[in-house]
Amino acid sequence: MREQAIETRHLKIFVTVYKARSFTKAAEKLFTSQPTVSEHMQNLEARLNCKLFDRLGRSILPTAEAEILYPRAIAILEDLQRLEEEISATGKNVGGELILGASTIPGAYILPGVAASFKHEFPDISFEIQINDSAKIVEAVAGNELLLGVVGAKISSSKVRYQSFAEDELILAAAQDNPAPAEITLQELCHLPFIIRERGSGTRKSTEVLLARQQQTLSQLNICATLGSSAAVKEAIKANLGVSVISRHAIQDELTSGKIKEIHIPGLTMKRNFYVVTPTRRTLPNHYQELLRRLLGK
Repeated sequence: MREQAIETRHLKIFVTVYKARSFTKAAEKLFTSQPTVSEHMQNLEARLNCKLFDRLGRSILPTAEAEILYPRAIAILEDLQRLEEEISATGKNVGGELILGASTIPGAYILPGVAASFKHEFPDISFEIQINDSAKIVEAVAGNELLLGVVGAKISSSKVRYQSFAEDELILAAAQDNPAPAEITLQELCHLPFIIRERGSGTRKSTEVLLARQQQTLSQLNICATLGSSAAVKEAIKANLGVSVISRHAIQDELTSGKIKEIHIPGLTMKRNFYVVTPTRRTLPNHYQELLRRLLGK
């Protein structure tokens, strides 16, 4: 018998690495760093006294030992998950860890308040909120890596279910000293330096939908920068790099203080929904079900 048992997290990371065939890609899927993934795999190899992956430059290949371990690791993890879900679903106490995925706006500006209120009512709850773009959160839920996410756009998938959670208003924003007038036409917008979010972002997808309703596309805008978060877009607006469509939630303080101004486009209403996304074929543990009820106002 070995001195230390194999930890569940080692098996979870092993399975992700095996599927991704890459430590870097596995780290992205697990919302952690590549050195952390490598360290866990080294520990697992040491405990099993074998090599699990051959490192071939930037790529890796599973060894014969890994091929033996993979189906058994899947079976162990599925059995443990079913056990946890069955016990949690029948329990009356609301306690345990809630691991949530969220796109930038709900993750940064909405869920922290929800978490504080929920934690106050149920002190035995702990939260982990993983923030990424909407597409990656939906992918994680569809792949059973997350049980619940909150996103700003629907990404087509038969493996997830969407339920409306809250409404958001997108506005066209600029620095207070930006010379753009308080009201412009959509045609005039096409001549202004425009900051856009990265592909996969809910805000970007919503912007594309809004433009399409006006027979416009992103390619018609004068895009000066593509940025990876709402926080980066907000700072770029404040620095007067350009104008951008951004959630009112993200810049409410700056609008109040006068650092950022809102520009109106007559006839264009920019509203969207945030959605709670859950797997279609999973039974949520009791504490997840209780949070879901609160998010949906039930």
